[in-house]
Amino acid sequence: MFKIKIALVGLMAPVMLSAQSFSGSIEFKQITTKDTITNIYYVKDKAVRLDQYGKKTGAVEGGFVFDLAGNTIKFVNPKRKVWGEHHSDTPAIIKGTCESTKTKNTKTIQGIKCTEFVVKNTEENTTISYWIAGGKYDFFVPLVKLWNRKDKQSIYFNLIKDLPAGSMPMLSEEKQISDSKLISRLEVTKISKGGIDDTKIAIPADYKKFEQ
Repeated sequence: MFKIKIALVGLMAPVMLSAQSFSGSIEFKQITTKDTITNIYYVKDKAVRLDQYGKKTGAVEGGFVFDLAGNTIKFVNPKRKVWGEHHSDTPAIIKGTCESTKTKNTKTIQGIKCTEFVVKNTEENTTISYWIAGGKYDFFVPLVKLWNRKDKQSIYFNLIKDLPAGSMPMLSEEKQISDSKLISRLEVTKISKGGIDDTKIAIPADYKKFEQ
C-alpha cells in the first residue's frame, strides 16, 4: 500500500505543477526616452496574446498571438483587420561579453517577491537590472526565445544564467554604465489571475490573412 501511495504521488506531481502555471492577464508599461506604451499579455495554457495600446488613442493598435506548443507567431492589425505569419530568425548580435549576476537584493512588486539579476556589458556601455519572480510564469521564457526580439532588454534576458523555473521579470531597467542614464524600463502594473476565454487569445473570425 505504501509503495502504491508513493507511485500515485509521483504521477500527480507533474499535474500539480502544471496546475500552478499562470492563467490570466498581465499589464505592463514599456518606457523609453521617447515614448510610453501599455501592453497586456493574455495567457492560457500554451497560448498567449499580446495587445499593444496606443498612447493617444488608448485603443489596441497591434499585437501578436503566440502558440508556444507549435512554436509559431502571428501578428494582428486591428485597424486593417488582418493577420499574418511572423518570423524572426535572424540571430541577435552582441558586441563584447555579457556578464550575468544574481544579487542578494529583493523587492516586492505587485505583491510578489522578486530577486534582482544584473546583466552587464562594458563594451556596449549597458547594464540591465531584472527583478524576477519565479515559480508559475512558465510561458515567459519560451515566449521571449521564440519571439527573438533584437532589443537589449530581450537579448540580455536570454543570457541570464540559473534562472528559476517559471521566471518572469516584474521590473527591468536598462541604463548606460558611464552615466547611469535610463534608456528603457519595463514594469508590470497589474496582474489579474483567472480563466481567459478562447476568443481573447484567438484571431477574430472576420480578420483576413495578409498576403505579401
